Amino acid sequence: MCGIVGYVGSRECLDIIFEGLAKLEYRGYDSTGLAVVGKDSKIYIEKSEGKLSKLRPLLKNLPQIASVGLGHTRWATHGAATTANAHPHVADKLAIVHNGIIENFRELKAECEAKGAQFKSQTDTEVILHVLIDLYKNNRDMKKTLLSLREKLHGAYSLGILVEDEPSTIYFVKEGSPLVLGYGEGENFFASDALAVVEHTRKVVFLKDGEMGRMTPTSIELWDEEGTSLEREPLTLDLSSFHIGKSGYKHFMLKEIHEQPAVMAKTIQRLVDVDKGTFNEAALGLDAIDVTKIKAIHIVGCGTAYLAGVIGKYILEPIVKVPVQVELASEFRYRDPWLNEGTLVIPITQSGETADTLASLKHAMEKGCQSLAICNVHFATIPRTAHGTLYMEAGPEIGVASTKAFTSQVLCLYILAHALAAKLKHDIPVSSVMEALKALPPQVEHGIGLGPVVEKISQTYYEVQNCIYIGRAANSSIALEGALKLKEISYIHAEGYAGGELKHGPIALIDQHMPVIALCPKDRHYDKMMSNIEEVRAREGKIFGIGALGDLKFQSICQDFIGLPQSSDEFLQSIINVIPLQLFAYHVACKRGTDVDQPRNLAKSVTVE
Repeated sequence: MCGIVGYVGSRECLDIIFEGLAKLEYRGYDSTGLAVVGKDSKIYIEKSEGKLSKLRPLLKNLPQIASVGLGHTRWATHGAATTANAHPHVADKLAIVHNGIIENFRELKAECEAKGAQFKSQTDTEVILHVLIDLYKNNRDMKKTLLSLREKLHGAYSLGILVEDEPSTIYFVKEGSPLVLGYGEGENFFASDALAVVEHTRKVVFLKDGEMGRMTPTSIELWDEEGTSLEREPLTLDLSSFHIGKSGYKHFMLKEIHEQPAVMAKTIQRLVDVDKGTFNEAALGLDAIDVTKIKAIHIVGCGTAYLAGVIGKYILEPIVKVPVQVELASEFRYRDPWLNEGTLVIPITQSGETADTLASLKHAMEKGCQSLAICNVHFATIPRTAHGTLYMEAGPEIGVASTKAFTSQVLCLYILAHALAAKLKHDIPVSSVMEALKALPPQVEHGIGLGPVVEKISQTYYEVQNCIYIGRAANSSIALEGALKLKEISYIHAEGYAGGELKHGPIALIDQHMPVIALCPKDRHYDKMMSNIEEVRAREGKIFGIGALGDLKFQSICQDFIGLPQSSDEFLQSIINVIPLQLFAYHVACKRGTDVDQPRNLAKSVTVE
């Protein structure tokens, strides 16, 4: 989940590395650091706890003309977010940055201490450094050292290494965690994400597990896990996929909320011909899948992606007419699910690098399953691993709390379900599906336009300590997503429940001090949901209702109410319903003064289990 950047060339590298780290801060912002090689061939470092802004004034202490260096922005795993635990770690003329987690670090640390190693941090990364030092002392050849290092390390890691003996060289290794190389003219780069290098070069290679190598200003050498030289043809990136400015918005999250209507319109146009009532099977990834073999579907994801998958189950199962399971990727492979060649596994991930989701995908493919990833990032590990990929094309999502990625995932699942059903010759109401899709972007736009109303309502709730969200069917997952957004960025304790579950325990929490956000659109669950809301009223709960425009009956029993346009399709309605919940979480967080885009303890791309 950390971000790493490396540069070797002829330019002064401090600003290049620092700006690269700024683009990767979504991956972690507990501490930061930067190491460079001076003209005297010695390694110099500066580190700081906290965000990247705290590192900036320290750069003046480093050699300004340095043209080789490494940078790191950290999401803490081993050891607190302190300067001592910040990367790079340096000892015995070697420096290292690391993204990942070493599972056997305790055993390795004990071995190193027995040989006299002195540790200055609590990190697993410093353990790698001392193992590296010991191996390098024995053979004085870094290639051989890296091959031996891989045999000792268990876990996930991408590494960048400086060696004073080779002052114009950076070594790198990839196993589990993402690493991309950037090919320039008289300069070369590496990073955890292409975002960090695309400003300088569009030619990149995404490393595979077990690959390693070294780069100088004029060359990049690649080796496989046996040390054999590799030839890889660089890919050319599309720059339009990497714009990450705020475009005048106060926060990335607010910008990304407002981007949703345009993203949905482009997604529909790309995946569906609404006039002809047909689906783009290639763009949906279905050209890589034998749909006649599908006897069951397993959706796996983490956090928001998992909640999108739950809605996907509601959509897929009755339309495609096969059983659908939705599981947390962190639990999936450990319960040893029954999988075979008749199972289609759908991993859902914004980044394409989520460690648990990737592990679940690999496990399923080992069992002979077909796989179709839903992902936002081209060339990421998960889409490169799966048989087929449905790219969301939502553009970079920088805010840690997902908004446009969530709605894109649900929309992609909706379109995929109907495309699968059509390919299987099931009877589906194509014309009504297409009409509902055409109406969706302006309906979402209407919801976003209610931002000032939501902001005013948030004034009533921003000081509460607890909150409950309720909904039925697909909206029970929207309730969970709304609660997740609120707790992520405002740090208010919030829980989501299916409306019918209130009486089975959570209703004990309801009193005049407990706000209840109730999702009650005009659908087939309306009467049941109204009964659940009346149960809340009977316990003096304060109700903030999300319902239909003009629903005076529901509005009359709410302390606060947001009326939304109603889709002709209840599953697309769930997308519309989440919009005010995103805005509510945003405005509550702003009023509480929290860091909206970079909430504490979180990171955007979770690349450790």
